[in-house]
Formats: sequence, C-alpha cells, structure tokens
Amino acid sequence: MPVIGFLRDASFPEPDANHRLTAFRQGLKETGYVEGQNVAIEYRSAEGQTDRLPLLVADLLRRQVALIVGNTPAALAAKAATTTVPIVFVTGGDPVRVGLVASLNRPGRNVTGVSFTSVELAAKQLGLLRELRPGAARIAVLVDPKFPTTERFVSEVRTAASAVGLQLIVLEVSSDREIETAFVALVQRGAGALLVGGGGLMYSRRERIVALAAHHRIPAIYVLRDYVTAGGLMSYGSSMSDAYRQAGIYAGRILKGEKPGDLPVMLPTKFELVINVKTAKALGLEIPDKLLALADEVIE
Repeated sequence: MPVIGFLRDASFPEPDANHRLTAFRQGLKETGYVEGQNVAIEYRSAEGQTDRLPLLVADLLRRQVALIVGNTPAALAAKAATTTVPIVFVTGGDPVRVGLVASLNRPGRNVTGVSFTSVELAAKQLGLLRELRPGAARIAVLVDPKFPTTERFVSEVRTAASAVGLQLIVLEVSSDREIETAFVALVQRGAGALLVGGGGLMYSRRERIVALAAHHRIPAIYVLRDYVTAGGLMSYGSSMSDAYRQAGIYAGRILKGEKPGDLPVMLPTKFELVINVKTAKALGLEIPDKLLALADEVIE
C-alpha cells in the first residue's frame, strides 16, 4: 500500500481547517484511492516551529513515502531534501517566486501543486466593500510587505480605488504589535472599511485581526473563508477546499505513474463569497439582499 506524507508547518489539524483534509481525501477518491483501503496517509506537523520541518521530512523519507503533500514551508523543506520523491504543494503565494517550481506550465523535476491566491480579485473585494458601505470615502488595506504577492495586490487595489474616487490607506504590518498599531491608525485616519491582504502572517493572526475589527467596529473583507468562520464579516477568494481537492487529484495521478514535472501548477477556478450575518448585526450593519443572494455561504 503506497504511503502519502501529509506535512504542515502549522498545528495540525487546526480546529477550523478539517475541511482541507476532507477535500484532499475527496480528490484522492476521485482518482480511485481511499485512505485505509489502498493508500495510507502519514500526518506530520512542525507545530509552528518551521526549523523542525527538515527533521520531519527526513522521517517521512525514511518511511519511504510515495509522495509528500505540504503547504509552502513544508514543500520547500521537502524540495531541499529530495529530488526524487514527488512533492505536491498547496500554496497561497506565487510558486515560481517562492522557488517551488521553474514555471507554472512546466514545473519540471519532482514538484507540482496548486496555488490558491489570485491577486486579480482585489477589485472585486473592493466592490463588495463599497456595496456594504456605499458612503465610505476611505478604505484601509492591511498587508504584509514580505508576502510575495503583496506588491501586485496593493497595485490592483490602488487602480480599482482611483477608478471610483476612493481614498486608500495602505498599512504594512510584519508583527503583532504593528497589527495593533495599524488598527488605531486606520480609525484615526477615518477609514470606513478594511480590506485584509493574504499571507501566512495574516492567516496565523486571523483571530486577533477579526477581534480588532470587531473592537474598532470596522467592517472588513478577507481573502479566505477561515477568517469568517473565526468571526470575520465577509470573505471573497479562491476556495481552499477546492485547492486541497485538486491536490488530492494530483496525488492520485502521481500514484498512478504520472510525473509531477509534467503536471502544470493548478490555479484557482472556484471562488466563494462568505458572509457572517451575526457579525454584521453586532456591527449594526444591514447586509443588502443583493449581497446575500450572491453569497455561496451565509453564517448565521
């Protein structure tokens, strides 16, 4: 029975992220593999300590796994350790820029995967915020300057904002303290709503960011559903579940003999709007019926 190594840098599984595993298993099933029947999965986590990843990769390689599936840091650690064992990544960054593959169409060597980030969504996210707060003249954008797609994301938001005459307040953060300070600054500068960018820093602090938005009574839109399940107001972005399902499909195809280097990196095809009605009520906001009708998921 082939063994898949499923590796993450973060705690595993996160309480609100089990949908990823379910989706990954669904993708495997679509290619004819069922965990416990004709494939085994070994789960490993660095529990937030990235420097432990090389040891965990070495452990999986000793187990002679057929392939390794991982998020960005896990996949990079695996790539540094082996040029022969296939690696399937699920990343929120640009896989070429972070050094996972040579190109999207022809990844080459032993690595391929799925990227779930789409910076082109910035204009759509801004439009959704405007529908929610039509009177807001200033919109704040919270970003991590170190995240690979931040520059393009901010550029997209600037273009969309200037087209409709909105003022943009861009706040760069790279630590917990800077996140706290940024919220004070955006309130002082009169921001009527907030757009939160992507990246590991933001994602790992999502509960704090959601709590700060609630405390300062700022309507915010996020890039991933997980922020909304943590109490955030609204998200619009690529479906994380779909990304992991696609990773499961690639894992199955590789187990059947296809070469990772011949499988193009998959880009997001499914996008979802998620709205938390409970959070809207707490903020004293009335969600327009038009927005509710567009939502893929409404959290009561």
